[in-house]
Amino acid sequence: MLELLPAPPADPLWDLTAEYAADPRPERLDLVLGVYRDDSGTTPVMAAVREAETRLAERAVSKEYRGLSGNLRFNRALQDLVLGPALPAERAVTVQTVAGTGALRLLADLVRQTYPGATVWISDPAYVNHRPILEAAGLTVRTYALGGGADLVDGLRGARRHDVVLLQGCCHNPTGVDPTPEEWRALADLAAREGWVPLIDLAYHGLGDGLEPDMAATRMLAARLPELLIAVSCSKNFGLYSDRTGCAIVVGPSRRGLRQVETALQNAARTLYSMPPEHGAAVVATILEDPRLAALWRSELEAMRGRIAANREGLAARLAALGREREAAELARQKGMFSMLPLDPDGMRRLRRGFAVYGTSAGRINIAGLAQGHLPRLADSVAAVLERAPLCR
Repeated sequence: MLELLPAPPADPLWDLTAEYAADPRPERLDLVLGVYRDDSGTTPVMAAVREAETRLAERAVSKEYRGLSGNLRFNRALQDLVLGPALPAERAVTVQTVAGTGALRLLADLVRQTYPGATVWISDPAYVNHRPILEAAGLTVRTYALGGGADLVDGLRGARRHDVVLLQGCCHNPTGVDPTPEEWRALADLAAREGWVPLIDLAYHGLGDGLEPDMAATRMLAARLPELLIAVSCSKNFGLYSDRTGCAIVVGPSRRGLRQVETALQNAARTLYSMPPEHGAAVVATILEDPRLAALWRSELEAMRGRIAANREGLAARLAALGREREAAELARQKGMFSMLPLDPDGMRRLRRGFAVYGTSAGRINIAGLAQGHLPRLADSVAAVLERAPLCR
């Protein structure tokens, strides 16, 4: 049987990570995977997380199953955090998932069950895993243009009633460029008029303009539209990467209409992984339910945001000093963990082979993983590639 399996395509990000690991050059820079690193190159455990874990370890009495919806305290806390106090609680239902990826897949399954003929629209460029997740759920995927002067609203005029439009709530991956507040309001108007449903991928809230500003667009859409789907990840802003913690939130017109939604999400979870992991959810619930721990977490998150912004500002300033003002200005307006370098796939290959700097072939780099001391070398390398300087050997 196994010899009949066709060769599957390798994951491009993990392929690059493997290439980086095999590179013998000590000066190599890994800017591929989206993880926050401090100036020493470590992905730290947040102090609020450490304290929450200590509390949980001290009072742990059981590892019993939590149920198909996961940790209910976590679900309430995340729903309150994301949607804020203005939206009535009965308008939403939340199910814990295996990180944001699991939330996207559960919501994709919900869309397929509800509207089998629905088309899901994703941005171009998009997060590398969006299309595979949606197509694995059996959905048809189309794209709308993002960046390069494209009119976001105009690009979605082909979306029809019961279609779904996937929008990243903040800190767009890979471009780092978000809709303006005016564009968000225009998108809400268009969705209300045409009857399509937004699916918000909320993975980087707190790392762009700040926690509350980064959730403002999601809250506005929830208040103005009858239906909204939200996939939430705790990997980045709580640093719980390997604990795979997230949730799926569905906003509807009333609690009565959401009862079947919750059951459908639970049934989808049952067939995929049965129940989500408990540890990360318990950590987040412990933090958000304790005002002191919540304040500590918010201050740590703000410090991470500030460091990411300083990295981007430093890189842009160095590029400008090297005579690349236009590229520096484009970089400076981006936000969040990722930035798009002004390089095509050949330029990124030259950057990798000639200067030991690893980013994706599309030009994305993880600016949140960059040490301050490496900013000058990165800027110099990018400028050299832009000038098509000979490769270093």
